[in-house]
Amino acid sequence: MRVHICAVGRLRAGPEKDLIDDYLTRFDRTGRALGLGPARVVEVEDKKGGGMVAEAALLERALPAGALICALDERGKVETSPEFANRLGGWRDMGRGDVAFVIGGADGIAADLRSRVDHKLSFGKMVWPHMLVRVMLAEQLYRAASILAGGPYHRV
Repeated sequence: MRVHICAVGRLRAGPEKDLIDDYLTRFDRTGRALGLGPARVVEVEDKKGGGMVAEAALLERALPAGALICALDERGKVETSPEFANRLGGWRDMGRGDVAFVIGGADGIAADLRSRVDHKLSFGKMVWPHMLVRVMLAEQLYRAASILAGGPYHRV
C-alpha cells in the first residue's frame, strides 16, 4: 500500500525536512516486507492567497485516484501508536492500494474536504504547526511499520 503525505506548503532544507526524510526512509525499509510503502510527500502551495478553499482544491488534485483519505485534524480521533499501526495494517489488508494523509495549511483543512475524508486523525487536543505535523506523521508511520513487523522500536 503506497503512502502519500499531501500537505500544504513547501518545506525547505532544515531539521524538519531531515527528520521527515530519515523517518520515511526507515518506513520504506521496514514496511517493504509488510506490503507498506513506498511513502512520498506531495506539497501544494496556494500562491494566489485563496485560503483554505483554494488549498483544498490543490490538495484534492494531489490525491491519487481511489486512495483512502485520512485527514490530520484536531477534531479527529486520538489513537495510540499500536491502534494507528493496526489501522494502517487493516487498510492494507482491505486491499487499499493507496492511502493519502492530508495536512492542511496554517488554518487547517476546509470543511468541504474534511467532510469527505475516510478517517480523521488527531495528534492530541493541542494544535500543532502544520510543518511539525509532517514530522510527527512520518515518525508514526515508521513506528507503525516497526510495530507491525514486531521490531523493538516501540516500547510499551
